Amino acid sequence: MESSEEAVDDGPVLRVSGGVGWESANVVLDSARDEADTTSVVDVGPTGIAALAPFVSVTADETTVFHANCTPERVRTLVTELESGTVSEDGAYAVVSHDSDQGVLPVPNSGPLSVGRRNVLARCGWTDPGRVSDDERFVAEGARNDPEEVVSEVETTGLLGRGRGDARMDEPIAPEWNVARETEGDPMIVVNAGETDERNETDRLLLEGDPISVLDGATAVAHVVGAEDVVVYCPEPAAETRQRIREAVRAFRETNVADSVTIQIFASPSQYIASEPTMALEALEGNDRLEARLRPPTPARHGLYGRPTVVHTPRTFAQVRRLLSSPAEFDAEDADPGTRLVTVTGDVAHPATVELPTGGSLATVQDAVSRDGEFKMACVGGQFGGLTRTLDHSSSAPALSGARLGTDGVVELLNQSRCAVATAGTRARFAEEENCGRCVPCREGSKQLTTMLRDVYSGEFADDALRELARTMRETSICYFGRSASRPVTTAMNEFEPEFHAHAEGRCPSGACEEVKS
Repeated sequence: MESSEEAVDDGPVLRVSGGVGWESANVVLDSARDEADTTSVVDVGPTGIAALAPFVSVTADETTVFHANCTPERVRTLVTELESGTVSEDGAYAVVSHDSDQGVLPVPNSGPLSVGRRNVLARCGWTDPGRVSDDERFVAEGARNDPEEVVSEVETTGLLGRGRGDARMDEPIAPEWNVARETEGDPMIVVNAGETDERNETDRLLLEGDPISVLDGATAVAHVVGAEDVVVYCPEPAAETRQRIREAVRAFRETNVADSVTIQIFASPSQYIASEPTMALEALEGNDRLEARLRPPTPARHGLYGRPTVVHTPRTFAQVRRLLSSPAEFDAEDADPGTRLVTVTGDVAHPATVELPTGGSLATVQDAVSRDGEFKMACVGGQFGGLTRTLDHSSSAPALSGARLGTDGVVELLNQSRCAVATAGTRARFAEEENCGRCVPCREGSKQLTTMLRDVYSGEFADDALRELARTMRETSICYFGRSASRPVTTAMNEFEPEFHAHAEGRCPSGACEEVKS
């Protein structure tokens, strides 16, 4: 079966990296293919660094020359030079030497691609997402042959679930597998890629750049728990992403590791709440009204149609594959073994998704982007992340949670034009409008939260009452939505209390709030 890795051995290769739906990258790809005769032109997935796209790499003689923001005219010239036996370095973004059988993206010494590590992201932007090489090694095969060994490895390491769509978010995943194995019924696996928050590109990057790794990890877990059904749950508007997954599923089905597993792809509702694990199950069951289920029981005990169901995000399944293929990279002594994917966005020229060691500093994400304006604060953790003046925190889940920041894989860098009160208020209003309505603490609490923040503009800043309301929502809501909805408000009060008092006095220090200025 043809693959980009095999093509490296056979002759020069030109790879085009952009992203699903990137018209400029498609034009560059078509231009390269029109010009090529003996050169292999490969459509690879995104690297995660939007500022570089369309990103073209030219590989020949154990050297890769990278060209950022490549134009159709430039790629035609590169192909012509390759056809004549020349690899030009003129105007190159970077030049990297490597082995002839290079199977992962050779990382330049500087620039956004060098930020953090590229373990889970190693193949993104390098391999053809829809093909499997003949020498591919699958962890699912080992899981099928010795599931007890896999469970022991994951249990000993203490791998945690990643992302708000994971039924074991920031908790060890092995206990959930054991529950599914012990529960009567036919178990299922759900790859929960239902994230609709455009800030968070982590799961989408994996599914567009290296879906085979996600499918391999999911199939490994299926073998461990005895499941024959794997469901990939992906947002309905992401039609091109789902098509890329279908291509990867077709290639993966041709391998012998997936012959006992059926993999299906389902479109999820375009709603923020639809990626909450139990609401994802409600959507898969065809329910029009999505409401969070009470836990316990966990989905592993009573999941899709009552069957024991393991629900993880693509990030988690990719970490499972990485752990089983490269166990030396995971330290069981760490509170959060492995790496964390983070999308850096906000007031930046272009977003970027990077991979950080969990023991490293979150501040390194700033090196992956060009900021727009002077830094004021960051919102760490997505829609309901925590506001902070500094990124001098470890990127591990326990450290971020201890700092009252979110762990959902998003860091928004916000400049001096942003108002902390308005930022918190916008997210409180989102909670009021988008909650599922099932539990009182979230449904009524988000209404009260929004009302009390509006009262600040009218001159009443009820600090203690706001904090008590937030505590109640955090401790008594039945799902992550309600438990995290008040976090932007409480962290804004902690970090920017003078701004709340200023608004109560009728002024906005950042000049962003028209209501105060009027």
